[in-house]
Amino acid sequence: MGAAQFVVAAAGFCFLLGCRGEPNAAPESHAEPNRPGAVSAGSALPARAESSSEPIAPLPPGPRDDPAVVALGAELFASNELSDDRQVSCKSCHDPAHGFADAQPLSRPVGRSPMAKNTPTLLNVTHLQVFNWDGRFASLEAHLDALIQNPMVHGTSWTALAARLRGEEAWATRFARAFADGVTGPNAKAALLAFERSLVSTGAPFDRWLAGEKDAITSRAATGYALFKSRGCVSCHQGALVGGNLFQRLGIIKPYYDDPAALDEGDLGRFEVTHRPEDKHVFRVPSLRNVGLTAPYLHDGSLATLPLAVSVMATYQLGRSLDRAQIEDIVAFLETLSGPSGGGQP
Repeated sequence: MGAAQFVVAAAGFCFLLGCRGEPNAAPESHAEPNRPGAVSAGSALPARAESSSEPIAPLPPGPRDDPAVVALGAELFASNELSDDRQVSCKSCHDPAHGFADAQPLSRPVGRSPMAKNTPTLLNVTHLQVFNWDGRFASLEAHLDALIQNPMVHGTSWTALAARLRGEEAWATRFARAFADGVTGPNAKAALLAFERSLVSTGAPFDRWLAGEKDAITSRAATGYALFKSRGCVSCHQGALVGGNLFQRLGIIKPYYDDPAALDEGDLGRFEVTHRPEDKHVFRVPSLRNVGLTAPYLHDGSLATLPLAVSVMATYQLGRSLDRAQIEDIVAFLETLSGPSGGGQP
């Protein structure tokens, strides 16, 4: 299926992650006629394994960029020089020790108000085609531009950042190792993008199991995977990213909001981009790769643990009640989806 458009199924296991920047152009939303509220998102990865009957495919490697450029990007990623007031780095919200996500429900960089949404992982972003909870960005480049310019994040520009770095000998030396023309705004952006795209978590136990290494996961995890398929979780979470290629409504089978008035308040999801009534509370379905590392869950970070997320989403997205053993089995499977981050460490 390659780069085809993928349409969300009528049920799914969607504990949702995303990221926030300033508004920008994004792919148009299209509802599937027979599935109210369902919308689609582009993907460069197949929705299911091409050479297997399994709905999940092994994660492919990322691009092979110049190691010097990736290393420079890692240094920029960790540097507070990226923010106008020198208080915030990319690492402030995307913690390498927490799967390049944030352990807090809502990030609050120094000197800023809390973010509007839970911060997602950057692992495997090279394989995504839409970004943000509401899918407003169609490229990683546009997403990074927005975060650099957003006054609630970095509050600067590539031109201003280059001028600052050019005035510091240490940065001039670092850039000279990676780029013939040294410190420029486009070079800073290229380095950061190269580092982000290097964060590909290949080699997860589940991928080794798919490749035939039957002892790579436990029997409990194998049982959890069977439940993940039989209970319908794969309707939304499939392919190499185990999700990431669809949009879906929060509360498909059972309304997520107890108060009907809340349906027209708060975070309206993709509606904020498309202004289509059917897109209210529709979000990008996340990849479940490395989900065991990136608690808390949901767009507001309100689900503190993975077992709780499994239970809640089974109820609201699938209309199913899972017992404790089933939840533990599914969590055991999900934890096998975590692999090494790859790339240079900031």
